[in-house]
Amino acid sequence: MLMHVINVGHDVLKANDKLAEKNKKRLDKNNVLAINFMGAIGSGKTTLIERTITELGKKYRIAVIAGDVIADMDAGRIAKLGVTTIPVNTGRECHLDAKLVEKALKSIDLKNIDILLMENVGNLICPADYQLGEHLRVVVVSVTEGDDIVLKHPVIFKSTDIAIIHKKDLAEAVFASTEKMEGDVRHLNPDIPVLKTSIHDKESMDQWFSTISSLADERKKE
Repeated sequence: MLMHVINVGHDVLKANDKLAEKNKKRLDKNNVLAINFMGAIGSGKTTLIERTITELGKKYRIAVIAGDVIADMDAGRIAKLGVTTIPVNTGRECHLDAKLVEKALKSIDLKNIDILLMENVGNLICPADYQLGEHLRVVVVSVTEGDDIVLKHPVIFKSTDIAIIHKKDLAEAVFASTEKMEGDVRHLNPDIPVLKTSIHDKESMDQWFSTISSLADERKKE
């Protein structure tokens, strides 16, 4: 019997990567720094984005693409901060993809923003394979997810640029070790920065803000 194997998944990802590259060129043309936030529900992605807007919005023009499965609850929270916010309903899909971002970009005046924050759908599996056209991939995990959360999701950490271990102030209360989590990240991806943050710890948040500010300034010089 003659059999033909059709690599549907491979073809889909290849097509997505091609479109993501198109998105990136469009962002580059306008010197916009694009950041893809990935993390599970409850990891603190939305709060981190809100704090980033509040702090860096004094210096930079920021827009947000907020991906969600069924609702625009997070987009509503972010929009209250006065920035352009495009809610993207992914339906049954558990991730943003380049096509959805391409469509969202049509609603954003790229010539008048410096930073685009993209909040991916809340999980640590599906978003790992899909490039969006971003310049920076950030994974956010919370200590409340357990300190074995990193090793349970190795793929996403191998393809990210920065790992954030968030809500570090709660580590003792949930019997989690931030040292173990950091070690697990470095085991999977030795070269990436690992930030341990809490919205109640100004120094750690300033480190995050400084990281993004430096990258945005580099983009503006190009």
